[in-house]
Amino acid sequence: MKYINNKFLIEKVSALNLVKKFGSPIYCYSYEKIKNNIFNFKKNFKLLNPLICFAVKSNSNINLIKEIKKLGCGADVVSKGELITALRAGIKPNKIVFSGVGKTYEELEFAINKKILLINAESKSEILQIERIARSKKKIVNIGIRLNPNIDAKTLNQISTGRKANKFGIEEKVFFELVKYLKKSKYIKLICLSVHIGSQILNHQPYLKMLKILNKIINKSGHRFDFIDLGGGMGIPYENNSKQLNYKKYNNAIYKFLKNHNSNVIFEPGRSIVGNSGVLISKVTYIKETNNKNFIILDVGMNDLMRPALYGAKHKIIPAIKNSNKIKKTYEFVGPICETTDSFLILNKFQKLNEKDIVILCDVGAYGMSLSSNYNLRPKAIEILIKGSKINIIKKRQKLLEII
Repeated sequence: MKYINNKFLIEKVSALNLVKKFGSPIYCYSYEKIKNNIFNFKKNFKLLNPLICFAVKSNSNINLIKEIKKLGCGADVVSKGELITALRAGIKPNKIVFSGVGKTYEELEFAINKKILLINAESKSEILQIERIARSKKKIVNIGIRLNPNIDAKTLNQISTGRKANKFGIEEKVFFELVKYLKKSKYIKLICLSVHIGSQILNHQPYLKMLKILNKIINKSGHRFDFIDLGGGMGIPYENNSKQLNYKKYNNAIYKFLKNHNSNVIFEPGRSIVGNSGVLISKVTYIKETNNKNFIILDVGMNDLMRPALYGAKHKIIPAIKNSNKIKKTYEFVGPICETTDSFLILNKFQKLNEKDIVILCDVGAYGMSLSSNYNLRPKAIEILIKGSKINIIKKRQKLLEII
């Protein structure tokens, strides 16, 4: 994604040409970015040879997942819908892990019937539920136990998942009780220790602390785990001055950790695979200037991109056509939704814009469309995947009559 002759291109396709052909808004993804992200992820953890299970929750478009599958990834799912999507995308059951705190009886039964690699259990009640289903089917079910290590991931409170106050995982005391209980179970095989401390993590230190806790827990349990599921959470730089995660230090720490434990590693990346691959192409509907504040009102809203309203996330906004005509006024970029929180960014010294101009919201490939809704009865945007100069519609624009 770059500017050529002051026009913004996704690979070899102009954002302006996409709007002329398909209207706006448009979710647009670069295949090259996704391919490079997966290549770099594998390269960063080359010594580990991990099973990479793409976090379907980050982007659940089945056609995108088909491409990710072709690039060697499995899937991390958190619902029956995501599991069905992963299977339909062609991902083999033995490369699928099922996570999440609230799996229903129906979901667990479905996962067991499909013979997926493992179910990461997050409570004693869930384990007993799995055991009941397994007993009724006279099957042995592979599970992991997700540990809550009580670690601050140094990320946003809303996406921190490894502290005692969070709903995720099992505390240390109960973990040891369950390991002891499962040694006697005829229907459950404990093959994995799982942990996931948060999302959008840019500091490697919480990961190093997590590994120290896992090392202590494994040694104390006396149990051999076939897999250590280290989750995901690797962040991306959304802002120009953002720091980047030190993958080298994280990889070296895992490699050292594995010398004491003969286990295979599972990762569940989502954002680091697709985050920077997507842009949201939008049109300026109105420019509203008041005595107190100036607004640029876009044709995308929090129904299309929820992250800024949900937890104050920031996405760069850039023009589809660059010019040197900067204005000193401050503008707030907002959407059409009837909520004050339907706001994306406040910028000053942005280039002069006119109504009907096109702007680009960057780095929306993860938790963009997957968090979108029909709030205010607005149809969802079209989704397009670009491969070089080839334009692939991977999901049609929703029609209004489909939602009313």
